[in-house]
Amino acid sequence: MFPFIYVDLTNYEKKVLYGITKFPNDNDRRIAEKFKIKQSTVAAIRKRLREEEYYRVFCVPMLQNFGAELLAIIYANFNPVIPLEKRVEITEERIETAEEIFLSIGEEDKGFSMSFAKDYTSIGNINDIRTTTFGSLGLIEKEYPKEVIFPFKISKIYRFFNFAPLMATLFGFENNDREKEDFFKPRKLEMTKREKRVFCKIIEYPESPSKDIAEMLGITRHTVGRLRKKFMKNDYFKTIVIPDFKKLGFKILAFYHVCLNPHNPPNFEKDELKQLLCNEVIFLAARKFEFVAISMHTNYESYKLCKTQIMQKLKENDWITLNPMIRTYSLNKAKIIKDFSFLPITKKLLAC
Repeated sequence: MFPFIYVDLTNYEKKVLYGITKFPNDNDRRIAEKFKIKQSTVAAIRKRLREEEYYRVFCVPMLQNFGAELLAIIYANFNPVIPLEKRVEITEERIETAEEIFLSIGEEDKGFSMSFAKDYTSIGNINDIRTTTFGSLGLIEKEYPKEVIFPFKISKIYRFFNFAPLMATLFGFENNDREKEDFFKPRKLEMTKREKRVFCKIIEYPESPSKDIAEMLGITRHTVGRLRKKFMKNDYFKTIVIPDFKKLGFKILAFYHVCLNPHNPPNFEKDELKQLLCNEVIFLAARKFEFVAISMHTNYESYKLCKTQIMQKLKENDWITLNPMIRTYSLNKAKIIKDFSFLPITKKLLAC
């Protein structure tokens, strides 16, 4: 549990923000019913929180069903002599422009990025450019950037930037969520050209009403509304809410890459790795013999407690033989170089 952290929100505001995060597809009426608040109060608070940028809404495309084979995570240690601003300037020009990369975070001496890709060739090409660029400019020393590949068909993503458990702990609410078996579970889906156009506009403008998207595309509001319902019902995309880290007092991001014991790995089919999901973990992607996790914390004590819980589970079950790679980032110093950009890779894969 967190020690008490002062957050400049009323109790109603905390409930509404938590409700929006946990139930991103619910309207004001449903959130009002769940949290026993007047609908008008929920509407007013939602509007104020959004205007003050306490949260952002994203529609995450289920690209595993539309040509993407994998999720890739690449991380590296950097020469701290090169200023972060200079490194960002270089990578924005030569690397971050790649459509596949949807998130990139860096600090003075380290960084990581996440990508969706059609195949390994796409990721390999980006990593070759990255290594060539970093190496020629002296940004890295002896170590190559490390890549961790999660092919959707043989991997499971238990949490994909799910902040609801973290927010529940921060605000002192109960969190009884059962984790999804796999956020990106592959299915066979198809779309017409018109559906692709509407789909890409929804990914680009996730909070825009059907009327506005219809005007952009020159079609009827009824058509957009009908397709939006179809996309939501059949998981063509999933909605996530990303709260503002600094406004809520989060100071530490922890990045884990753990290779599992080849002689005694956790049972992948029975999802034994779910035991590692403390509330502070916002991301967890796993294959049979490795996983990557990201957690977020208001202070060092919270980070240490979560890390200890994870390591105890790994060691008491004899799931690891090597020391895991764990890096912490100061959220006050780190820079988000590419900020949850899902549209470029969506347009590339769907040609919309």
